[in-house]
Amino acid sequence: MRYDLVIFDNDGVLVDSEPISNRHLAAYLTELGHPTTYEDSIRDYMGSAMHRVHDLIEARTGQRLPADFDDVFHARVFAAFERELKPVPGVADVLEKLTADGVPYCVASSGSHERIRVGHRAAGLDRFFDDGRLFSSQDVGRGKPAPDLFLYAAERMGTAPERCVVVEDSPLGVQAAVAAGMDVYGFTAMTPAEKLSGATRLFGDMRELLPLLAAGDRPEN
Repeated sequence: MRYDLVIFDNDGVLVDSEPISNRHLAAYLTELGHPTTYEDSIRDYMGSAMHRVHDLIEARTGQRLPADFDDVFHARVFAAFERELKPVPGVADVLEKLTADGVPYCVASSGSHERIRVGHRAAGLDRFFDDGRLFSSQDVGRGKPAPDLFLYAAERMGTAPERCVVVEDSPLGVQAAVAAGMDVYGFTAMTPAEKLSGATRLFGDMRELLPLLAAGDRPEN
């Protein structure tokens, strides 16, 4: 392993939640009078914290979303997670191998702690992530594309940013990792490769990740 810490994004990288959450987000915004397609939601909000939804709607329409928007949205999404959510194919094997080899890893997500926990339980990944490995945009002042969350995770895990690699599937996440001075491997299973062009490497199948991590791009010293 050429890195000292592997930082995973959550939605779309660990759990296959992006189709579920963006379907419900588009439907709810449309219900509230802000017509939004699934494709719109993916383009505008994938990989971002909830404040971005509020900010973009207000900037575009001059209207604020209801005070209970986040609570209603999360209730709908969490219920759907319980029914539908699956782990990203192959990611459990990656986590098993990193654990067996003693390679430090964590998750740094734009989602809330509750969203991460609910998703991990539904997808059967909660055994891999204790509280010390779980970081949310709630923990910092600015979410992705700001580097704050990744830098915070590295600091808490005791690792210099240049010794970290981030696994991301959103343009905002790639921007955040680059801004943090970290290598970033862009996961293209759902996101077109050209939208992750700033990534250090690109890969489309989680089974490719372990060989990439072993090869790495960092010097040995």
